[in-house]
Amino acid sequence: MLDGIDPVVILGANNRILDQIQGYFPKVRLIARGNEIKCVGEAEEVAIFAGKMSELLEYYRHYNRLEEEDLERLMLDDGHMRSATNGEFEDALVFGTNGKPVRARTVNQLQLVKEYASSDLIIAEGPAGTGKTYTAIALAVRALKNHEVKKIVLTRPAVEAGERLGFLPGDMRDKLDPYLQPLYDALNDMIPVRKLEQWIEDGTVQIAPLAFMRGRTLENCFVILDEAQNATVSQLKMFLTRMGVSSKFILTGDTTQIDLPRRSDSGLIQAIRLLGGIEGISVIRFDERDIVRHRLVKNIVRAYDTEEKTRHEENKESK
Repeated sequence: MLDGIDPVVILGANNRILDQIQGYFPKVRLIARGNEIKCVGEAEEVAIFAGKMSELLEYYRHYNRLEEEDLERLMLDDGHMRSATNGEFEDALVFGTNGKPVRARTVNQLQLVKEYASSDLIIAEGPAGTGKTYTAIALAVRALKNHEVKKIVLTRPAVEAGERLGFLPGDMRDKLDPYLQPLYDALNDMIPVRKLEQWIEDGTVQIAPLAFMRGRTLENCFVILDEAQNATVSQLKMFLTRMGVSSKFILTGDTTQIDLPRRSDSGLIQAIRLLGGIEGISVIRFDERDIVRHRLVKNIVRAYDTEEKTRHEENKESK
């Protein structure tokens, strides 16, 4: 019962919000009638839904608002996303160029921030839109401003060009720019344009294609390897052995989006398997609950994951 609440607030225009809520509870069927929502399904699932709806209604009555981000936080499991008023999420990593604070927004983003204090190598794996790279960039900028490191090194495998960057026009930065644009976008959010240009000019911020990392020793650096799932086994081993004294390495990648000829070619999969138990190395698994982009991205990732799981089960049954 939606006693004392305009049904449109909870259901949305043309039941848009109700459809979103339904997406979080695929095992039940929701039917809206007037100021009532009927839930049909197994008793256990109905009880879970009822509990979540009670939280949602209590939240609306207390704050007199119900926005999309509130809905996500309330509908997802209690241990994953929490209110930004709980204290841990309040500390800003850096302040952006518009003065807006950049802070961890999900539990796994917060875990990445915490692991930074105790781990020199962090592997952040998960789907697109979960803030892996953005949080890593924020940590790098903070470390540079706090004089914890002397420079930031950004790198990414240019799989689309087959690592043959010489075929593209311009100098090294021009050749790599198309592949590093997401990193530039994040840097531009956090560092004023002139300052960023100065740091790139004097080498404080370096852009180095993964293919050109061989032979370097990276000391007093904060190094981010983005799209690490597209680094081959030999490339990733080469990259990891570049780590020098007083350096921090963060690898970000999504093992469901490997562009290499074979999935087994990905060095990230092997690195997660081999390195996860070593002291000083952390592996953080992001998932769809961390997605902070458009609401449809979460649904897209969920749809592809469901398809992949179904195909995997069918393959197991056929063997």
